[in-house]
Amino acid sequence: DKQLMESGGGSVQAGGSLILSCVATGYTAPLGCVGWGRQAPGKAREEIAAWYQYKSSTYYADSVKGRFTISQAKDPYTFYLQMDNLRPEDTAMYYCADDCSGEYGGDPLGDFGYWGQGTSVTVSS
Repeated sequence: DKQLMESGGGSVQAGGSLILSCVATGYTAPLGCVGWGRQAPGKAREEIAAWYQYKSSTYYADSVKGRFTISQAKDPYTFYLQMDNLRPEDTAMYYCADDCSGEYGGDPLGDFGYWGQGTSVTVSS
């Protein structure tokens, strides 16, 4: 069975950085898209970044644009989310996902169909 496993979460002070990793296992072909989303306590889940295999295109929500970077490792089944200049409002559970709406002609950050279990990020002021 396919699985997405996140790691790298933790606690950091405002202005700091973290790198989240996502490893895809059980896939029989390279992923066409990987996304990252997050959910803060009491809030709806938010899609924040997506990487598409076609031209290695990337997309970001306004809330993280210029601070977060999504990328693929040399291993085609490993992906990263580099998070810089973190803010307390970035505190959330972060999830890796695939099956992105952009693969079907929709909004590249519209929706992701399959999610991992998440890794927690806490940013203190």
